[in-house]
Amino acid sequence: MILMGLAPKLILLLSLFTTIQLTSSQPRQRSNDSTPPPPPTPPSPPPISPDAVLCNGIFVSYTYSTGTQIKPNDTKSQPYRFESVITVLNNGRDELKSWLVFVGFAHKEILVSASNAILEDGSSLPVSVENGTTFAGYPAADLKSAIMTAGDIKQMEARVELVGTQFGVAPPGIPLPNNITLVNDGWSCPKATKRDGNILEVCCMPDPKNETDPIGEKLKPRQKGDLTIMYDIIRPYATSYWAQVTIENHNPLGRLDNWDLSFEWTKDEFISQTKGAYPSVVDASACIDGPQGKHYDAVDFSTVLSCARKPHIIDLPLTKYNDSNLGLKPYCCRNGTILSPSMDPTKSKSVFQMEVYKMPPNLNISAIAPPLSWKIKGNFNPDYKCGPPARVSLSEFPDPSGLPSNRTAFASWQVACNITQPVTPSCCVSFSSYLNDSIIPCNTCACSDCSSKRVDKTCSTTSPALLLPPQALLIPFENRTKFAASWANLKHRKVPTLLPCGDYCGVSINWHLATDYRRGWSARITIFNWGGTNFADWSAAVELKNAAPDFEKAYSFNATTVAVDGKNTTVLMEGLPGLNYLVAEVDAKNPSKDYRVPGKQQSVISFTKKLNPGIKVGAGEGFPTKVFFNGQECSLPSILPSNGHKGRVSTFLLMVLPVFALLSLWV
Repeated sequence: MILMGLAPKLILLLSLFTTIQLTSSQPRQRSNDSTPPPPPTPPSPPPISPDAVLCNGIFVSYTYSTGTQIKPNDTKSQPYRFESVITVLNNGRDELKSWLVFVGFAHKEILVSASNAILEDGSSLPVSVENGTTFAGYPAADLKSAIMTAGDIKQMEARVELVGTQFGVAPPGIPLPNNITLVNDGWSCPKATKRDGNILEVCCMPDPKNETDPIGEKLKPRQKGDLTIMYDIIRPYATSYWAQVTIENHNPLGRLDNWDLSFEWTKDEFISQTKGAYPSVVDASACIDGPQGKHYDAVDFSTVLSCARKPHIIDLPLTKYNDSNLGLKPYCCRNGTILSPSMDPTKSKSVFQMEVYKMPPNLNISAIAPPLSWKIKGNFNPDYKCGPPARVSLSEFPDPSGLPSNRTAFASWQVACNITQPVTPSCCVSFSSYLNDSIIPCNTCACSDCSSKRVDKTCSTTSPALLLPPQALLIPFENRTKFAASWANLKHRKVPTLLPCGDYCGVSINWHLATDYRRGWSARITIFNWGGTNFADWSAAVELKNAAPDFEKAYSFNATTVAVDGKNTTVLMEGLPGLNYLVAEVDAKNPSKDYRVPGKQQSVISFTKKLNPGIKVGAGEGFPTKVFFNGQECSLPSILPSNGHKGRVSTFLLMVLPVFALLSLWV
């Protein structure tokens, strides 16, 4: 009876259990409206070129994939999106270290994104590459050979997918670059050839004149540059490390004033402390709002210095050198001044240290990646273009204990930077001579792109500058108009209705040919500071191709000849001790009546004719072919003083300019 009473309950329980099992084992059905679309099929890689199979060196190709028209609609300069792939394949015997490929873009391309590579000059995307650019592999910079990997194509090949904008080539047209080539040292590449209409390819072979590195060598040789930056790991830990950054100037004329160093973190690193330098902006808010704050929840971020992805680091003032928290580091705390080794080798570098925190998954002692996109600039200095960091041999430092031994860094990277003169300089040159009583002034718009200013209605951006009387050199440009017009009328020269624009330069330099006699000759150089910045430890240099070897003496400056690019044709000048400060422009003692007074430095320079007795000083060889101020090349006049119209200009300049130079010391 009991079993009979339980039977219905058992049947019900088994039925329920069976229903649950069936329900849980059945797939869930969704309505068609909620079904997600299938993921897009990734584009298949282009097939290996038959030419790549035949190449026994480094095969490089550029494959145009697709392109579409984008907004805005413009019949004169229509933009189009393009997608392309760069392939670098190592079919050689040895490993290719830190591959570099130049692409000669030819259609005003703007590069928006690039995978597995960075631009060698450190430029951030998007960037114009219309004149061509060089790609460097990152994060995998080296390509192993088939011998080293048993033919593993993943370790032998780099694929860089490009997306960008080009102008003027509408689909189905194909905007191929003019050229593509490997630019690593030790390789020789013929001219690239086209294939199938959308591919540009080249096979590069080892240069027989250059010895290749042995197999297994992973470190690049240290590069030469106008300026180098070393990134040395001196104390590594699992979650952080201390890096020492050394900025060293190697150019005989180059320099930096108030240097500003920037770079880009790639793995969410942040700077906790620094010694010998400091971030230009102290801000940890990006860490608090980002993954750093979640991972390091016990860190006091009020003491963290910078969480910026692209921090800017600046030097400390002299007063912080003995600061136990920030200073006490050799070669630090000089207000950002790095002189040329020709001026003072002990002041040709800056050093600072920083503590860097890492983020997962790089939390082990050996997981260290240097920052990328290094850039450095100064105030009134030349521009520098920096390459990517290259892993080099370990740096050595004196043992801090004082023992006669060296300690090595745990890892070292080098960044090589070279000077590129700006499109518009910040200084200009005027010429004058004892043979002519007119001054040839700085060029119109010498230091400014006048087309970007609203000056076309008030002055002419294309008319040559008017010749000046000698006294006008000492007067600000905005006050020279009546002097220039009166001088032109006196000399019976036509004065244009719309007068030429000014030079807009903060510094101008007058080179005056003073004397020329049988055994030698002399010139006078006067430096004018029309800006609001004082220049401490200023320097100037002149290139005199035929006269520099006969340089004798500068009477009010320290001066010497220096070799530039292996040629001893340049005279480098700096102020004497106590007189090496070029002050800014200031008001005159009576501003309501008198013109503003520029800062001035001046010296006579003498030359002999021992090595070049036939030098034609007045015909042009006595005038510099290049002039530099603080390392930056200045704009030169397009003409030289003629031998006609000789007057009293020599006497005036010999007497008046020295008086003004002396008066400037009292202003």
